Amino acid sequence: MTLTELRYIVTLAREKHFGRAAERCHVSQPTLSVAVKKLEDELGIALFERSKSQIRVTETGMRIIDQAQRVLDQVGLIRDMAQDGKNQLNSPLKVGAIYTIGPYLFPHFLPELRRAAPDMPLFIEENYTANLRQKLRQSELDAVIVALPFEEPEVVTLPLYDEPFVVLLPAGHPLTRKRALTADELAREQLLLLGPGHCFRDQVLESCPPLVEAVTARSATPIGPALVTEGSSLETIRHMVASGLGITVLPLSAATAVQYQEDILAVRPFVAPVPFRTVALAWRVTFPRPKAIDVLSLAASQCRVIEKASKTTPAVAASA
Repeated sequence: MTLTELRYIVTLAREKHFGRAAERCHVSQPTLSVAVKKLEDELGIALFERSKSQIRVTETGMRIIDQAQRVLDQVGLIRDMAQDGKNQLNSPLKVGAIYTIGPYLFPHFLPELRRAAPDMPLFIEENYTANLRQKLRQSELDAVIVALPFEEPEVVTLPLYDEPFVVLLPAGHPLTRKRALTADELAREQLLLLGPGHCFRDQVLESCPPLVEAVTARSATPIGPALVTEGSSLETIRHMVASGLGITVLPLSAATAVQYQEDILAVRPFVAPVPFRTVALAWRVTFPRPKAIDVLSLAASQCRVIEKASKTTPAVAASA
């Protein structure tokens, strides 16, 4: 058993195609196929089920491949320890963020990171939590920025900031006469939410139980105002609110990211207790560049969007 063979099976499990896996490993397809078969023969077990149309990892193979990934991570850590004087801040870093955080955090985060680590190129990706979780586990990403809870074996999470939710309304909406709003008041309105699969939709519904009842009731009967869920992004929903289609709940950073004129959109806080989310940084325990993680968390702590959230949270609660 060799590290090369472990790298081959990890890549093949990820790509589920011999040709693509060989290309990722920079070898020919026969070379990769022979190496995988050799390892299977050595272990005395099939790691993959092969057919003409697809490749599937066996149940035992999945456990072995997960362990192989941990071994490869440890090898990276050993190499880094062997070069203790090596600068951990001059190699590329791959960071992912969920769709409802990345667009609003990165414009503030990236300049801070550039100042803290000018020689460390950053590759960024926005995706769903489930996809980021998989990419982090498979070492396709070095760290991810997500909303808690985020539980994954052998992954460390560091809370960065708490971000309150606010209500976004058309400027002429009757609820704009109030200084702060309740979930019960929102439940009687035409509400715009992200579609199923977005974690922020789930966070809003979990933190505002009256909205769950409204969603359930309106889904069961066509009578009454329709709950609009077609918004594919927070930006799309913002524009839908601006056009007068309804109201929505947004994280503070998204609600204040684009400045519409005051006669188009209005933002109102919630009455206490204010719903919020905790944004966190997550990385593998075995990630061999702790200094890069330190710089990430430091850069995040310097972001203006985080300062805004921390300063606004008590003010929002005080407005109740």
